[in-house]
Amino acid sequence: MAKKSAPTPAPLTFDLPLSLIAKIEAYRKKFGFKSTSEVIRLAIKEFNVDRYESNVSEHRQISVRLTAQTKSTLVKAAKKKYVSVGELLRVAIDSLPAKVPAGPVKKGKK
Repeated sequence: MAKKSAPTPAPLTFDLPLSLIAKIEAYRKKFGFKSTSEVIRLAIKEFNVDRYESNVSEHRQISVRLTAQTKSTLVKAAKKKYVSVGELLRVAIDSLPAKVPAGPVKKGKK
């Protein structure tokens, strides 16, 4: 029976804030690691997954209807700010005033 070779490492791409990228680089230089991958492998090895508790709130996907112009404006703004459209929408919703402003409000059909 042929001997199985070790699996080839697969690249994993993920998003990090610049502060964590700087921390990885500082750690790599301070302790003489040759690559970012070595630092990440160490972090995974040392991390106790059993003790981890997520502080992320539950999300649910919704669909809304927007004009093409509004959608285009949001997409352009997201690109300009280097964030997702979803992030802009979350912040917009979160910043809604406690009281609905006076004036006409369009209501959907029931």
